[in-house]
Amino acid sequence: MNRTEKIFVAGAAGMVGSALVRALVAQGFENIVGSIHRSRPPLDAGTGERMRLVPLDLLDQQAVKGFYTRERPAHVFLAAARVGGIHANNTYPASFIYENLVIQSNIIHGAYECGVSRLLFLGSSCIYPKLAPQPMREEHLLTGPLEPTNEPYALAKIAGIKTCESYNRQYGTRFVAVMPTNLYGPGDNFHPQNSHVLPALLRRFHEARQNRAERVTVWGTGKAMREFLHVDDMAEASLFVMNLPDDALQRELLSYPRPCFVNVGTGQDVTIRELAETVANTVGYKGELIFDASKPDGTPRKLLDVSRLTALGWTARIGLEEGIRSTYAWFLKNEAQARLG
Repeated sequence: MNRTEKIFVAGAAGMVGSALVRALVAQGFENIVGSIHRSRPPLDAGTGERMRLVPLDLLDQQAVKGFYTRERPAHVFLAAARVGGIHANNTYPASFIYENLVIQSNIIHGAYECGVSRLLFLGSSCIYPKLAPQPMREEHLLTGPLEPTNEPYALAKIAGIKTCESYNRQYGTRFVAVMPTNLYGPGDNFHPQNSHVLPALLRRFHEARQNRAERVTVWGTGKAMREFLHVDDMAEASLFVMNLPDDALQRELLSYPRPCFVNVGTGQDVTIRELAETVANTVGYKGELIFDASKPDGTPRKLLDVSRLTALGWTARIGLEEGIRSTYAWFLKNEAQARLG
């Protein structure tokens, strides 16, 4: 990507989109346009001079088409999505599959019509079968049933991968994807029910410490294992993939039937119990941890095989404890905003 070319970040208000913008600015990109829908994200120092925020309803096909006609971006990062944890996925399954299918279809097809040079689709490790071999390789996609609690969201993300793949095959586009593991970091959703496990735990332990609660209850047995990736590492990996030389991109991601996506993670996981204990220690909570085995654990284990991306030359750099500390510091600094999630 040339640093003067226009870059479109779809979903710049979210945790992922904001991290992508930070990474682009840090690497000297000067012409960034980001879409927002319901909220305006706080801009880091120096970001405002290099990007514009454009109100855009990504569910509106004609609005998206009009945006592409006006802006003519050279490259697209598709970070916009409806996301949430187990509770949100169980409560709003129709919304999760419908909105994600529509958003990504509008953005991908519009990019094709506009002649975008490269597009990167942000997926999720939930695309893999519930009982996939561990660690999960890209080739494990579509080899077994999905985890029921987030199946609608996972199906939408799988459709996004296959949409990119199909456009590459039929039209010769250069649309690729990254599948990050569980993300966390600045700008996360800290809602006590609708957020993912790490930010939900961080807020719960923070409030328990404030209220001097004697105990905190955590969903599940605590035995499920999860891998966590700081969102700034995800952004760095995404830019790395988008900047791959043409020959490497063609060989690794555009040569069907090879997968058009790569896993992005740390290659290490922890139990939910270990995660909860780390969050409690970071926050300074000294009470008792109770695990409610009547609540679902979800997939027993989700660990990505990141050897493909490692072989290309990228590895994660932010450790889990360091990442949780920096995320908690962001939460404390932006507590009013974080509680709106």
